[in-house]
Amino acid sequence: MKVVLALGSNLGDRFDTLQGALDALFDSSELEFVEVSPVYETDPVGGPEQGPYLNAVVIASSSLEPMALLERALSAENAFGRVREMRWGPRTLDVDLITVGDLVSDDPELTLPHPRAHERAFVLVPWSRIDPDAALGGRPITELLADLDQSYVRLRPDLTLQRPE
Repeated sequence: MKVVLALGSNLGDRFDTLQGALDALFDSSELEFVEVSPVYETDPVGGPEQGPYLNAVVIASSSLEPMALLERALSAENAFGRVREMRWGPRTLDVDLITVGDLVSDDPELTLPHPRAHERAFVLVPWSRIDPDAALGGRPITELLADLDQSYVRLRPDLTLQRPE
């Protein structure tokens, strides 16, 4: 199945954290790397006052069950010191499962597709750069983007994530 993951970091060495997360996610053959977006710097959306994020989107292929993918994402977050003290607060690493194939789930632990991805330019802009024909909830992501403010999503051409080793 095609898997779309969103990565974000706004604490510590944000870029090294994103690269480390990418490497950690793909440290076994159960998740196969397909593509990673350019890196974007974004202003925080909602939550308390905090510093800007670096964001990227990764496309992968996997036969893992969605809960196993979630465990892998949470494991990567934990490896980089993710602490969940405040909703939408600053974080060393955030790894969100956006889609897992065409699966739809209302499970409170893992809602698929991600319930707010359609309103997050910091997810849709990077995703559109590597998969412009993608759709979310039956709508093309380029169409979803047309309804969103993208002014807070800035390309960082000086930062390029490397294919995981």
